[in-house]
Amino acid sequence: MNDFSNSVSTGFNSFMGFLPTLLGAIALLVVAWIVAILVRKAAQKGLKAVGFGRLLTKWGLTNSDEQADSTIDSIGKVLYYLVWLIFLPGILGMLGLNAIATPITNMLNSVLAFIPKLFAAAVILAIGVFVGRFVKNLVYNLLVTVNIDKWISKMTSSSSEAEEAAPTQSEKMTIAKVLANVVYVIILVPIITVALETLQVRSISEPIIMVLNQVLAAIPNIIVAVILVAVGVVLAKFVGDLITGLLQGTGINKLNKYLKSDGKMTIDLAKILGQIVEVVLIVFFVVEALNVLNLEVLNTIGKAVIAYLPLVLSALIILGIGLIGGSLLGNFITKSTGSRMSGEIVKYILIVMAVFMGLNQLQFATSIVNVAFLLILGGLSVAFAISFGIGGREFAKHQLARLEAKMEKEDKKK
Repeated sequence: MNDFSNSVSTGFNSFMGFLPTLLGAIALLVVAWIVAILVRKAAQKGLKAVGFGRLLTKWGLTNSDEQADSTIDSIGKVLYYLVWLIFLPGILGMLGLNAIATPITNMLNSVLAFIPKLFAAAVILAIGVFVGRFVKNLVYNLLVTVNIDKWISKMTSSSSEAEEAAPTQSEKMTIAKVLANVVYVIILVPIITVALETLQVRSISEPIIMVLNQVLAAIPNIIVAVILVAVGVVLAKFVGDLITGLLQGTGINKLNKYLKSDGKMTIDLAKILGQIVEVVLIVFFVVEALNVLNLEVLNTIGKAVIAYLPLVLSALIILGIGLIGGSLLGNFITKSTGSRMSGEIVKYILIVMAVFMGLNQLQFATSIVNVAFLLILGGLSVAFAISFGIGGREFAKHQLARLEAKMEKEDKKK
């Protein structure tokens, strides 16, 4: 009985000793709850009072006032739970739960140590965005003042095409916008690099900084490549127009009559050839611009395009010769024999041969193209033989009889 009394007395004394600590933890819990509620309401009402919701909508972070208010409420809730997180280690420590309180305390210390870095990075980024937008607007207004789109349009298209393709009000100053955005990105890239370095989170910042440094190092090459392409487009347009004018002077468009499928169709051969030369020159300049970028994949693509270009040009020449030659030979046979069908047959046979030769020159499924050509040629031969053997049997019999009679007549004369 004495042992039981002693144990009860010891437990009661322990509880009475722990009671102040428990009351202190409960009091701290109540304080944390009151402070969290006050911080949440103060943040929500304060942000709404200063018009923070309108700023969120203006910055494009929200689409409506209701969404802005919901975002502000979410910020208040985040602060509410953050206050609880600050008080939680103290409450757990008073209850003797240090094993749980210590990790939370360490996490809070890391977060609090990171907040100044985050704030500094945000300030740097905000200043960079402000400066970048200022310079962007400055460049845009300067380009609008000199009306760069008009000059680019004049250099890359003829006057009639420029009038037909006049931009609408919403499409004006496209080149100005593009160049202004390029300047904005050029300014923003180093600012983002500095902001990430300020965070000092190597696992995140180092890969991104490495990529941004590569982009920053590539910017001069990109500018040179863009200038090279722009010069190439202007030069190609000039040479193409020059060749078109020279060919028009030679009367090459007189060959149109051999390419017309009906009386309404008109083909400007001089313009087509000039545009082909223009495209070829642009391709050369684009490939050279890709080489300037020093990107292995793009260089490989450029070399493949240049290597394939002669095959394309030779295929176009073969096809052109087949079209014109087929038309000429078809017209000659039509006039000589008086049979329009014979002329059309010869014409389309030559055109089909030119198409197959062009495909073979392009190395486009060479084996399939060759087999298809042989099958078509063999089919036509068999069809001709069958049609002559069945439908032309009487004609052949009559011709052979005439030949036999003529031979007998010559033998009698002898």
